[in-house]
Amino acid sequence: MKLSARGAAKYGFNVFCGHPRGKMIRVKYKWEISDKMKHVITIFTLVAVLVITLFPTISYAQTAKQSKASVGAYYFDGWAGQSHQANDPNQPWAKDAPTHLTRRMLEEFPEREPIWGWRDDSLPIMEQQIDLAADHGLEWFAFCWYWHDNGKPINRAAIESDPKHAGLNLYLKAKNNPRLKFCLLVANHAGFEIQGPQQWKAATEFWLPYFKHPRHLTVDGKPLIIIFNAAGAAKADLDMLQSTAKQAGLPGVAVACCGNGTVEQGYTLRTHYNINKGYVDGPEEHPYSELIPLHHSAWQGSQAQPYIPVVTVGWDKRPWEGPNGLNQQEGWYFPDRTPQQLAGLLSDAIKWLDAHPNQTTAERLILLYAWNEFGEGGYLPPTKGDPNGMTLKAIQNVLRGI
Repeated sequence: MKLSARGAAKYGFNVFCGHPRGKMIRVKYKWEISDKMKHVITIFTLVAVLVITLFPTISYAQTAKQSKASVGAYYFDGWAGQSHQANDPNQPWAKDAPTHLTRRMLEEFPEREPIWGWRDDSLPIMEQQIDLAADHGLEWFAFCWYWHDNGKPINRAAIESDPKHAGLNLYLKAKNNPRLKFCLLVANHAGFEIQGPQQWKAATEFWLPYFKHPRHLTVDGKPLIIIFNAAGAAKADLDMLQSTAKQAGLPGVAVACCGNGTVEQGYTLRTHYNINKGYVDGPEEHPYSELIPLHHSAWQGSQAQPYIPVVTVGWDKRPWEGPNGLNQQEGWYFPDRTPQQLAGLLSDAIKWLDAHPNQTTAERLILLYAWNEFGEGGYLPPTKGDPNGMTLKAIQNVLRGI
C-alpha cells in the first residue's frame, strides 16, 4: 500500500539476529503510518486496554463462583469401639456393634446405615469418606475430641485409646488427607469436663501437634478450635490456652464457642453445634421447615466476635431415646427434610456471608451439622435410605453454583 507523505508517521526498530558463525547481525526495519491508520491503531489499543482491564474482574468472578464458602462438617465417631452391651448374651445384635449403635437404630431406622456398614474404624473407610467429602465440595472436618478423666488431671492413655478419637487418628494416617483440612471440636460436656487452668494447659499441650499440623484449619493465621460448652471454660482457662500456644511458637489460637460465650471470656469467635428446638419436650413430629427461621435468627456476629454459620443437616434423635436407645429423654423430631430444603438453607447461609462480611470470618467458614451424627439425624454420606447420595449432591450443587 502506498502511503502519502502528508500526515504520515515514520517508525522503525532494530532486530539483532544470531549468525551461524556466532556473530550478531543488526537488521533495520522502517515504515510509515498514515493518519487513518493511526486512528485504527488508537481504537484497537483502547479495546485491548479494556479487555485487559476486564479480564481480572471476569477471572475473579469465576473464582468467587467456584468457592462461595469454605464448608466443613462436624465428625462424631460413635461408630468405632465396642457397644457396652456387646457381651450381653441377651443382646446378640450388639456383639460386633460400635459404641453408639443401638437396638432401636437397627430395628426402626435401618435406612440410616452407611453404604460401608455401621463401623467406620478402618483406614480404607476413612479414605473413602475423605474422597466423598472433598468430591462434593467440603473442605474440612471438625473432629469431636474428649478429655479424660472428667474433671481430673489428664489421662493420656485414656485419651489415646478412646474409640471416639478413631476417626481423627485415621484421618491423620490417610494418604489422601491433603484433600481436607481439619480442626477440633472439644466436647467438654458432662462426663468430659476440663476444669481449671492447669487442666486446660495440659489439654493445650496435648493439642499442640494438631495445631502445628500442615492440614490444620486456621482463622486469621491461627489454628481454630471449637469449644462445645462455652460455660465450661473461664477466662483464666482460655488465657492459659493462649499463653501455652504462644510459648510453643504459635501466634495464638482462634477459639470459637458453641452458643453465647463472650469476647471478655476469651472466645474470639462464635458458632453452634446444631440448631433445633424441643430437645426434651416429649415425642412430637415437626416439619423441618420450622428449623429454617431458627437458623436465620441464630446467624449473628460482630466485627469483634465473628460468627461461623451452622446448617443443621437434620434433627431426629429417636434412635438414642428410651431403653432400646441410649436412655435419652424424648424430644421433638423433624424427619421430613429433603435434599432441596438442605440446599436452600445452605444457600441462605452463603447469602448471609455475602450480606454480613463484617460479622463473619474472612475465610467465609460454614459448618454443617454433621457428617455422621446418624443417631441424631444429622448425616451426609450415602446410606441404605439414600444410596445415590442425593443429600451430598445437593451440597455439591450449591457450592458449584448449579
